[in-house]
Amino acid sequence: MNDSAAPAWDALWRHVHLATMAGEGYGAIEHGAVAVKDGRIAWVGAESALPAGARAAREHDGAGAWLTPGLVDCHTHIVYAGNRSDEFEARLNGVPYEEIARRGGGIVSTMRATRAATPAELLAASRPRVASLLAEGVTTLEIKSGYGLDTANEAKMLRVAREVGRTLPVRVCTTFLGAHAVPPEFQGRPDDFIALMCDETLPALAAAGLVDAVDAFCENIGFTPAQTERMFQAAAAHKLPVKLHAEQLSDQGGAALVARFKGLSADHLECLSAEGVAAMAAAGTVAVLLPGAFYFLRETRLPPVQALRDAGVPMAVSTDCNPGTSPMPSLLAAMNMACTFFRLTPQEALAGATRHAAAALGRAGEIGTLEVGKRADFALWAIDRPADLGYAMGFNPCRQVVNAGVAREPRQGGGLP
Repeated sequence: MNDSAAPAWDALWRHVHLATMAGEGYGAIEHGAVAVKDGRIAWVGAESALPAGARAAREHDGAGAWLTPGLVDCHTHIVYAGNRSDEFEARLNGVPYEEIARRGGGIVSTMRATRAATPAELLAASRPRVASLLAEGVTTLEIKSGYGLDTANEAKMLRVAREVGRTLPVRVCTTFLGAHAVPPEFQGRPDDFIALMCDETLPALAAAGLVDAVDAFCENIGFTPAQTERMFQAAAAHKLPVKLHAEQLSDQGGAALVARFKGLSADHLECLSAEGVAAMAAAGTVAVLLPGAFYFLRETRLPPVQALRDAGVPMAVSTDCNPGTSPMPSLLAAMNMACTFFRLTPQEALAGATRHAAAALGRAGEIGTLEVGKRADFALWAIDRPADLGYAMGFNPCRQVVNAGVAREPRQGGGLP
């Protein structure tokens, strides 16, 4: 190839080892390179196979670092106001949750604080949590509503989520979680509340372009399968995909229900049945494992990981970052917990935080693997092998994060990128 015919790229990363996460295992390519053009991956492979005379406006020397797809945190409640460490302390001092709830604690506490906060205050409270994730190589983030629980405040939360994506270097996918809990003004009238969410709130939010997907909490302390199905029917009317908090505390048949609607994911799944596994496998629904909540709630019942493996159900891993049951803005910690508690392999954990997490957001065609044509989102790590990302506890080896081809150095200790 002569120089005039050689590709001219915007940027080229050389002297890196690649965990492409495409195909089997890590999809590893040692001594590799990645080229970017117009925010997309233009070339990926062994450095020795680079086209002759290839040129790039900027070249980056990876100095032997491992390069992976950008991490994807596919289940978070990261936009909220208030703090519930007082409840954490009270529970450890023997105060039952029911008593805490009678005092106005639990999700209602977060709802009140979130309703009282201005959009600017919500954004300011959320940014440090998001920054912690970005410093660990996260390039795509899901943010749920669900602490507003009325039309105006659900809209406020989702607008703040959109603002996170506009003001920080991260792609944000928004999820409407109106069916999260029954607010005090609807106590004893859950069907009326679901009617409000379906008939007024969701149409308004969808018309405003604030919703990418619809979620619900189908549980014996949440919403019934019939109420959840009504939410899903409303989502379908607006051509929105669905996902579900399912089988966390009891088996309500939620996984089979969300699978029937060809849902993107069923999340938690500690009480998942064999029938639920089969339904998810048939529908292609992703299992999202949330070890932070398992740890924080001191659960003992494990999700049926081997059954999910045997059925070929893809397993994503996420932080579930929220103030009540998983105050953990660290996807690396979630990966380690998934290995330690749930016995995922490090390769499964990394796949769970990249390609399977992308699928759980309906974005598998855009992100999650290092392949030509996909968005140029990736992270460079000062590690010896990809397994280190699921191995180390409390250590962040991220050296560089690239969003749509634009590189930045992560700031440690919660500093904003």
